[in-house]
Amino acid sequence: MTTKQKKLKIGWFSFTCCEDSTIMFVEMLNDNFFAFKKLFEFRHANVLQSNNTLSDIDVAFVEGAIASDKDKEKLLKIRKNSQYIVAIGSCAVTGLPSGHRNNFDDKLKKEISPYLLQFDQADTVYALHELVDVDDKVPGCPMIEKTFIEVVDKYLKKFKIIDQSDSITNHS
Repeated sequence: MTTKQKKLKIGWFSFTCCEDSTIMFVEMLNDNFFAFKKLFEFRHANVLQSNNTLSDIDVAFVEGAIASDKDKEKLLKIRKNSQYIVAIGSCAVTGLPSGHRNNFDDKLKKEISPYLLQFDQADTVYALHELVDVDDKVPGCPMIEKTFIEVVDKYLKKFKIIDQSDSITNHS
C-alpha cells in the first residue's frame, strides 16, 4: 500500500509591485516542475491556475505593497486563512518603491488625489508588516532567490515534507 506524500499547501499572492518575484517563481517552477509538483499543493496562485481558494493555506507568499482598502481586506483574509505569511520582494518587505507617494509634499499629494480616487487607491501605501504579522521576509527587487530557497526549505521541514538534512534543491 502506498501512502500519498504530504505536500506544503501554499498560496502565491501579488499586490502593488512590478511582479518580478512572481516571474522568478514561475521560472523556478519551469525548471523544477516535476520535483515541485511532489512538494507543493497550490491552494491559491492566480498566475498558475484559475481555480483558487483562500482556505487551509500552510504558507502564503505575498509579493507587493498594499495600496488600496480592497487589497488591505484581502491581505487580512490571507492572514486569517494562512498559518504563515512570507513577504516577498522589496515592496512587500519595505513598502518601497511602490510607496514613494507616501513621501510626496502636500502640493504633489493634492495633484495626484484625483488619480487615487479614480483608481480606488488609498492615501498611504503599506508594507505588509504594517498591517499583519509577517513570519518571514525575502527581500530584493526581484527577490533574492537564495533567501527564497532557504525560507521554502524552512517550511518544508517545519511541515515535515522533507527531512531536516534535506533541501528543495535536492529535489530539482
